[in-house]
Amino acid sequence: MNFGAFHHLASQIARRLRSRGEKVAVADGATGGLIAASLLTVPGALDFFVGGGVVYSFRARDVLFALPREAYTGMRGASEEYALLQARAIRDNFGAEWGIAESGSAGGSSHPSGAAPGRSVVAIVGPESKKVICAIETGSDDRIANMEAFTRNALEALKDALGGASWSG
Repeated sequence: MNFGAFHHLASQIARRLRSRGEKVAVADGATGGLIAASLLTVPGALDFFVGGGVVYSFRARDVLFALPREAYTGMRGASEEYALLQARAIRDNFGAEWGIAESGSAGGSSHPSGAAPGRSVVAIVGPESKKVICAIETGSDDRIANMEAFTRNALEALKDALGGASWSG
């Protein structure tokens, strides 16, 4: 695990959030907490990071997002709509301006929804209904490598979103 590269991205994210006076909440899925851990490598992270959690079970999902089970009807894990729902919920429940959620299948075992190993979707929601959705497919069953790739993808997407990248509505 190369936390040095993640720290560099996290530092850029921290600068952008601090300059705006904004905060982010994180819902890690197949990244297993690495998105949040990366952001916490920045000293004084409390200035821009309000919290989050690892969504690795239905119980964790229910507690973190406080959404009725019906909210997920017709959705599958590791999908755009699933990650987007979670990004909005984590942002709103933690009172942050930004929410980021990752949902994926790291590999090494079967995913409950049947998602292929190496698939991850990250959704980012911000102020004024701004959102970004970014998927990655590594084609690999290497759990550790996938978790690193998913984390890098999420951090880069967040950095780009904060930098004023084009938004989808």
